[in-house]
Amino acid sequence: MKHMKYHKLVMFAFISTLGLACLTGCERTVSKTEDVKVKNDGTVESKEKKVTENPDGTVTKSETKKVEKP
Repeated sequence: MKHMKYHKLVMFAFISTLGLACLTGCERTVSKTEDVKVKNDGTVESKEKKVTENPDGTVTKSETKKVEKP
């Protein structure tokens, strides 16, 4: 009897987690650009721009810049 209650509780938790994962969704990448420049002194400069759409419909823009010196 106790085993059946435990089994039902585990199944309920699994189904709830699965349902929550379906509702939240994932972000979707709308656009992504990457620009890499190498200068005469060997310095590598890279820029990345990314636009993502969140499950709630909001749009997020991010820009990263890295400079690697030799």
